[in-house]
Amino acid sequence: MTAAAASGAAALPVRKGERRWTEAELSKVASQLATEAVELHSDIERAESEIASRLTDATGDAGDDQADAGAKTFEREHELALAHTARELLAQTEHALARIEAGTYGTCESCGEAIGKARLQAFPRAVLCVACKQREERR
Repeated sequence: MTAAAASGAAALPVRKGERRWTEAELSKVASQLATEAVELHSDIERAESEIASRLTDATGDAGDDQADAGAKTFEREHELALAHTARELLAQTEHALARIEAGTYGTCESCGEAIGKARLQAFPRAVLCVACKQREERR
């Protein structure tokens, strides 16, 4: 975290009745996000390695019966889904870190109001306030 971003912790928006962000709280969120980003990179690398090994197995398993072929296809699809989910979470995590750096963390990307400190502490990747998220989910 840069000194500019850290010095702006108290300037981050909060909802009515919430206490302002402290440097320690924002640092804790940033640290948690950075740790998760490292773990997600590792998860993606592991999943890609599994996918590659399953693809090479597919060429050597031409004589498998239908059940074996189906199980291997399922496992391959499962690994692809896990990798996709990890990439999505990584993108959200990196976006949250960029918002912290830019000093825009805590501002709803839809209405511009405060997301809420409690919401961000529970789900640090949030980019929408509760009202906007509910509106989005109704669509």
